[in-house]
Amino acid sequence: MKRGVLLLALVGVVAAAVTAAALVGTLGPSAATASSHREAPLIGDDPAADNTDVYAFVSPDKPTTVTIIANYIPFEDPAGGPNYYRFDPTVRYELHVDNNGDARDDVAYQFRFKTSVSNPGTFLYNTGQVTSPTDPDLNVKQTYSVTRVGARGSTVIASNLPVPPANIGPRSNPTYDPFQGVVDLGGDRKVFAGPRDDPFFVDLGSIFDLGGLRPFNPFHAVQPPSASEPGQDGVLAYNTHSIAIQVPKTDLLAAPASDGVIGIYASASRPKIRILRGDGTFDANGPYVQVSRLGNPLVNEVIIPVGKKDYWNASDPKDDAQFLDRYRTPELAGLINALYGPPVADTLTTNRDDLVAVLLTGVDLPGAANLNFTGNAKADLLRLNTAIPPSTSPNPLGVLAPSPDLAGFPNGRRLIDDVTDIELRAIACGYGAALNGLLGLCQFPPNDIVSDGVQMNEVGFLSSFPYVAAPNRGYEHTGHR
Repeated sequence: MKRGVLLLALVGVVAAAVTAAALVGTLGPSAATASSHREAPLIGDDPAADNTDVYAFVSPDKPTTVTIIANYIPFEDPAGGPNYYRFDPTVRYELHVDNNGDARDDVAYQFRFKTSVSNPGTFLYNTGQVTSPTDPDLNVKQTYSVTRVGARGSTVIASNLPVPPANIGPRSNPTYDPFQGVVDLGGDRKVFAGPRDDPFFVDLGSIFDLGGLRPFNPFHAVQPPSASEPGQDGVLAYNTHSIAIQVPKTDLLAAPASDGVIGIYASASRPKIRILRGDGTFDANGPYVQVSRLGNPLVNEVIIPVGKKDYWNASDPKDDAQFLDRYRTPELAGLINALYGPPVADTLTTNRDDLVAVLLTGVDLPGAANLNFTGNAKADLLRLNTAIPPSTSPNPLGVLAPSPDLAGFPNGRRLIDDVTDIELRAIACGYGAALNGLLGLCQFPPNDIVSDGVQMNEVGFLSSFPYVAAPNRGYEHTGHR
């Protein structure tokens, strides 16, 4: 999404994705959610398999590698004991990579988990201080394996790896090493799976209140409130569970390429049959069925209608052409026109090929280098151009920054990228936004400063893999203040 096409495209992103939309001059109609937190009816009842966010970027401290992060389990209360959140051993968690533009897997990494209980005779998660994932005082432990699937078949590249424990409190966790659980597989390959601070940031409380943005309260058609207010991060101090992998670019690209554009998505699948026993146990059998997937943020929330959301989750990206009309005629654009007057109500509601470019094919600007175009196959994938190096001065607005940061969203997605504001501003400018040079800048005040008022995560990210911050500690109850 660069800015010219990008902007259009991005406008789409928003439309496609966010809540954004809304926003145009003020803001926004309805829709946004913590990326893909609880985005479909069925997965809303199955949090352990709910894929909430996907990130992919050229590693800033090791630019010959790519890092992919997928988060699962939304809105984890850090104080949620005694049965603290954990990965589900019956779920197959996967990271998928397409490297030739056909929207089919060329490389995939499968994560499978096991849970063990040292002493089933106690209700305690831990029986003393826990200083590592293998501490004997940690009563409930998880381990996992990683399998790489490629053209030559599948290979287990790691097994029996430890999952870090929950961050409970000062007595249980006198210290919490943010890098515990990181496993070096050699050859510039690392892997991690465990609890983390949820890195997403967005004002969910206001956005879901008829698409409002606190900084733009006076512009909203529905009152009160009427005064501007600072944004409030709806994911503040919540945790999530991350799976992350860092590998050389060449592990993901088609040989002999050393750089190129790849498409990424994450998924969760469950065995088709679940049999509940009368003794409190159950069996899971049959082939795996995909129950959750995510590429670009917020697509299933605001582009796909309620009646198709579960079906979309079960579908593969290669079949996304069947949803094309939803991208070209997005319901969200019509809501903007219905809820807001000029200059917001100039948003196009039909023929939104800009959205198709940004969300389904990638963006290729005429007369300029390819941003992240993968070809004409239409698929919801987070597209990353591995030839674009990490930015020395990353801007959270990515390609929509005043000085476009092409290493940011929608070229992949970094943890710092403010995807909500990017999408809001793109949609706010509309398809007919004034262009400024090659990239095209939004020049419709106040649309060019539309924001939910939340520009960053509440805690800083790590400078090296796995980058996502350590999980919040339950003792503080920070999220309840």
